Amino acid sequence: MIRKNTRPSTARCTLLMYISFLLGEPKYGSCSRLAGVMDISHDSANRFLQRECYEGKDLYNESAPLLILKGGTLGVDDSGLDKPYSQYLAFVGHFWSGKHKRSVKGTNLITLYYTDTKGQHLPVNFRVYDLCPRGTSRKAMPKMVVVNV
Repeated sequence: MIRKNTRPSTARCTLLMYISFLLGEPKYGSCSRLAGVMDISHDSANRFLQRECYEGKDLYNESAPLLILKGGTLGVDDSGLDKPYSQYLAFVGHFWSGKHKRSVKGTNLITLYYTDTKGQHLPVNFRVYDLCPRGTSRKAMPKMVVVNV
């Protein structure tokens, strides 16, 4: 049920190769690491990742058939991903970290989880919080729910 590619691939990296890498690599999920493990160029992995633009609605479309969508609960997780040495990356700002118990430099990933009545739980939407439209990550959460309704 994964979306069909809008353009033919010129990369040697495939979806199956990328998923296998993510399942087997617990710590360093970078294009360089993928290239080293799978014996391809890191540009090939980068082209594969840039070929399509996936959004939260795509994640919902993948998760919805596996869930019972009546009577469940929604949960929200906002995870801070530390980026202490980044200077010019998009979406990097200072966010509160529960791990460090202080504000740290990084990105804020907001994930919406759904748990159905049988206990099956899957992510149904995600956002990388953007600092440009000023506000809090709590303001982004209702918009994520509306996208899925």
